[in-house]
Amino acid sequence: MTILWDVNQDYHSSANTDSLCVHHLDIQLQVDFDSQQLTGKVSLSFTRKQAQSILILDCRDLLIDYITDFEGQLLTYQCREVNSILGQQCLIEVGLIITEVVIHYRTSSSAQGLQWLAPEQTLGKQYPYLFSQSQPINARSWLPLQDTPKARITFNATVNVPKGFRAVMSATNNPQMPDDGVFSFCMDKPIPTHLLAIAVGDLTFKATGPRSGIYTEPALLDAAAREFEDTEAMILVAESLLGPYAWGRYDMIVLPPSFPFGGMENPMLAFMTPTLIAGDKSLVSTVAHELAHSWTGNLVSNATWRDLWLNEGFTTYFTNRIVEAVYGKEQAELEWVIEYGRLAEEMQSMPHVEQTLPANVQNRDPNLAFNRFTYDKASMFVHELESRLGRAAFDLFLRQYVEHFAFSAITTESFMEYAQQTLLVTHGDKLSLNELNEWIYGQGLPDWFVAPTSNSFDKVNVALAAFIGGVPAHSLAVTQWRVHHWQYFLSKLPLVVSQSMLLDLDEAFQLTGHQNAEIACDWYRVAIRNHFDPVLPELSMYLCKIGRGKFVRPLFTELQVAGYQQELVAIYNQARPGYHPSLQVQLDALLRVDIGSIG
Repeated sequence: MTILWDVNQDYHSSANTDSLCVHHLDIQLQVDFDSQQLTGKVSLSFTRKQAQSILILDCRDLLIDYITDFEGQLLTYQCREVNSILGQQCLIEVGLIITEVVIHYRTSSSAQGLQWLAPEQTLGKQYPYLFSQSQPINARSWLPLQDTPKARITFNATVNVPKGFRAVMSATNNPQMPDDGVFSFCMDKPIPTHLLAIAVGDLTFKATGPRSGIYTEPALLDAAAREFEDTEAMILVAESLLGPYAWGRYDMIVLPPSFPFGGMENPMLAFMTPTLIAGDKSLVSTVAHELAHSWTGNLVSNATWRDLWLNEGFTTYFTNRIVEAVYGKEQAELEWVIEYGRLAEEMQSMPHVEQTLPANVQNRDPNLAFNRFTYDKASMFVHELESRLGRAAFDLFLRQYVEHFAFSAITTESFMEYAQQTLLVTHGDKLSLNELNEWIYGQGLPDWFVAPTSNSFDKVNVALAAFIGGVPAHSLAVTQWRVHHWQYFLSKLPLVVSQSMLLDLDEAFQLTGHQNAEIACDWYRVAIRNHFDPVLPELSMYLCKIGRGKFVRPLFTELQVAGYQQELVAIYNQARPGYHPSLQVQLDALLRVDIGSIG
């Protein structure tokens, strides 16, 4: 039976935004590390679009004490379960006049959007740490709200923390530390709720430019500032392409290793993984990626998680343009080819029907929308638009697109309608509606697609052929290789590699325990696949110290496929407590490990 989805409905929210739409939050929070709990209240101001007496909010495992109107009169409410993915819906009786409610509440220990770290899980080992991850639908686990990209909000916040700790949020942040542990924040531009963010810990600050800087634990501050010192140059390039930076400052916080993503584009305070700090700026394209989201994602947002490709595809393309301008065309080409390689690999395992740009996850976990199709296939589509129109004409279109939809959330169909009114009118001789439809709604890649290439990989192909032909690893000419050359080399090795060849590679290049997290992950995947057991102790250490899903998920999957079930359970048993709650949920389902055996 074919299900006809309403493409305008957000199936991952219970909120009745079409009738009563929350537009502003006033947040007051107390951070309690002993109980690992946020306690406080949030005032929600909403606009009445229709005559409706019930305000419906999203929440997940929140402990609501009571709800009042703005004058303190108690309101009747009911929280009821939706399902394990969406959590609960909170229905508040607001009559036909009220436009603001105040919710007094506490978070629970199972809040998927918060991770509380013990001191030993941090770099400094002396102070506990808290950070959030709201995307895609985890904001509802630490705030009761209409948790949908369709309901953009402004907010003010007051956060009370123990003295000596610093709180930061996705809003204005003051580098000066108050004496009383009370921090105030303001976000006066409307943002999607998945961009709400908070972090609290032993944090210091260092500027990297006139409107950018780094927050991180003291021991990592100087290294992070050096690694990300090109941030202002990236901002200038981005502005030249898409117009003025709208958010004032672009600060970043480098989080502990358990942060499950490479980066998160929270406005005014992008969250970054410490795995980016390689010492040679080889992985800073993630900084460019999160910056690019300031336009494609934060200014122009996906209306539902089906439409995630509008965020990630344009941003991945835009990242490549920033890298080209700051680090050169060769670097940009290398990253584009690696990007295609990731996509080609996932095409081998993803069901064909899932290989469209819209992520059809309406009745599933929205985390499943974060795949290589919403990122890399979508980026290939945008690259082709540039190729068809020519860079100057495409840049003009892209800038006008962002200006047209700024501070709004759009669907795939909104984009298609806009493209028909602009691209197909101005450039109908270079692009057809059928071709647009094939790219967006078609499965896999169009028949006419030509994969990106780079001459820079020629030397890698020569070395690869020589190694496979019997040349010792230490004789290979690799001194000028960048991280992307190593990634390409490891990805192009035969599926079956002998133990002696793997040992030769490892002894020559010290791949086991490599300090570059990308190279280490790719090497471990090759080693696991070929049962190269000498890597297992270092692999265990790697999986216990890094919580980035990009690395963790494929390595555990490789262990499972290769039959390392005993080792998998042992490693996961040790590593799981240090992973972010949202990643724990995903891995529990993926690995189907007996949770009863895990402490």
